[in-house]
Amino acid sequence: MSEKIPNMDYDADEVINEFKEKIKWPKKKEVEAIVTPPNVPLRILIAIVITVIGAGVLYYMMLPAFNFKDSQMYMFFMAVVALFIGAFYVACKANRMIERREYVRKKSFVPVIIIAVIAAIMAVGYLTGITLFRAHSYSQLMTVESSDFSEDFADISYDEVPRLDKQTANYLADQQLGKLDEYKSQYVVTSNSTQINYKNTPVRVAYLEYANIIKWFNNTKNGLPAYMVVDLVSQKVQVVNCVETFGEGIKYSPTELFNEKLIRHIRFQYPTALLDTPNFEIDDEGHPYWITPVLDHTIGLFGGTDVKGAIITDALNGESQYYDIETVRTDSSLNWIDVVYSESLIIQQYNYYGKLQNGFWNSVFFQNDVNVASSGSGNIALDDDVWVYTGVTSIESDSSNFGFVLCNQRTKETRYYKNGGATEYSAMKSAEDTVQNYEYKATFPILLDIEGQPTYFMSFYGEGYTIRGFALVNLEDKTIVGRGVYDEEKSMVNALNAAVENYINALKDGGIVGSEADAEDYMVDEDTAETETDVTAETTLQTVTGEVTDIKTSVNDGNTVYYLQIEGKYYYISVVDDMEVLLISKGDTVTVEFEETDGDFIPAKSVKK
Repeated sequence: MSEKIPNMDYDADEVINEFKEKIKWPKKKEVEAIVTPPNVPLRILIAIVITVIGAGVLYYMMLPAFNFKDSQMYMFFMAVVALFIGAFYVACKANRMIERREYVRKKSFVPVIIIAVIAAIMAVGYLTGITLFRAHSYSQLMTVESSDFSEDFADISYDEVPRLDKQTANYLADQQLGKLDEYKSQYVVTSNSTQINYKNTPVRVAYLEYANIIKWFNNTKNGLPAYMVVDLVSQKVQVVNCVETFGEGIKYSPTELFNEKLIRHIRFQYPTALLDTPNFEIDDEGHPYWITPVLDHTIGLFGGTDVKGAIITDALNGESQYYDIETVRTDSSLNWIDVVYSESLIIQQYNYYGKLQNGFWNSVFFQNDVNVASSGSGNIALDDDVWVYTGVTSIESDSSNFGFVLCNQRTKETRYYKNGGATEYSAMKSAEDTVQNYEYKATFPILLDIEGQPTYFMSFYGEGYTIRGFALVNLEDKTIVGRGVYDEEKSMVNALNAAVENYINALKDGGIVGSEADAEDYMVDEDTAETETDVTAETTLQTVTGEVTDIKTSVNDGNTVYYLQIEGKYYYISVVDDMEVLLISKGDTVTVEFEETDGDFIPAKSVKK
């Protein structure tokens, strides 16, 4: 046996490390296993076909304008490039074969760069149009001229101004639809009504919408059969049957689907136009049209939104015509158009004007001569146009106004009046305080000139949005209020006269006007005003008691309406007006309170078991 004994003093870690040094396993980043799929041209073609189909579907849904000033266009192209990357990934079966993923990743480098470039263009376009850098340009979007209140408002008679605001007018239109058996189960009244001047009368026009997708399938072939006209003075609702009047229904509207959907129809006609929300209007003959403002971004790529023209679309046959904004303003044949500039755009531009006159940083820190529109806005008819009016208040407080502005919705002419006082909502509260015992609510006010005093005029409404009276509140001193209510005066004409008489007496008591001020100058004659008053408001409440032989329901403008058949007639009431109707079943004996109305469908005021 050998006397030499092997050295067994080994360090296992040293052995392993020596082995690693000799072998040296490569790191993952040092190995690139790129496996090219077979038939690459065919796979690229498949990816292109998938992308084209997907892009078509995406365009049909997004409807971007092919316009460098439309951010939607950039988002669309970014989505299309991302879609191609995904389609190529699937076409190469990289989702199932890991060895092909590196190939797809390498080939996706250029499309990813394209997405990054598009995103960079959007970022630069946005930065070049923000108010931080372009405050002066934003402040010049709107030109505001000072004007004289007494002179401009002298010809506005308080008995000819709207007595309904948008909410109450929409409710009356919906109520009228419920009386029409041929319409009520298939359609609802849109909440997007438009205030216009129709034959020198302020009205709101509202189109119908399909009640649901099933009703669309049943009726879309013939289109929407009618539209509603709500007279804001007389409070009467007229249903204009387009099929009987014009020979066909409204084929293009926002409630349609597919190619008849209004915004899609207009987009296919004008693929590069920046489209605002269409407004429903009628011309002097009652023919329905859609007025779609065409926008422009005048600051940077996406800032300084303004109107550059309007597209007039025949609601019946879909024919459209574009007019630039100067033509809309000056062409007398287009004077029937009332709304081109939306209220939201007008308020936005005035806020830019009021805040940024002295630069961006002044609007943030120093706030010298900074003002903004108050929280409320309304509409008034003036010079045969519809004007938006809103109070002007400090940026720090909305407790009072130090002036107000009017802006023409067709021409964007803007007038400033240095008449300060109560905000619209505080005036509404003052008026409501005078009728606390009735629990009436006030409509959004309208400005009038009464004895040289800027005065808020508003209506009172009760349950069911029925007009129940009127109030006049002084702009400068909201404690000076004149009211007149139907419950006390027994007619709407008397209520209107009582409101102005009480108001002028309050002005005299406050020493604001002299003793020579005469309420008789504003009185409305009972005979001449008879046809202009709210018929439903002046009728006496009736009752009927009987067994409920049938119950039907419908959803009108989001509200569930119950129709109870008693003695052959249906009495209907909304759940929001009387929750007790939910407890009534077929066969119950109930007492219905209603206003005397002809027809088989009668609006109920209350229902009791």
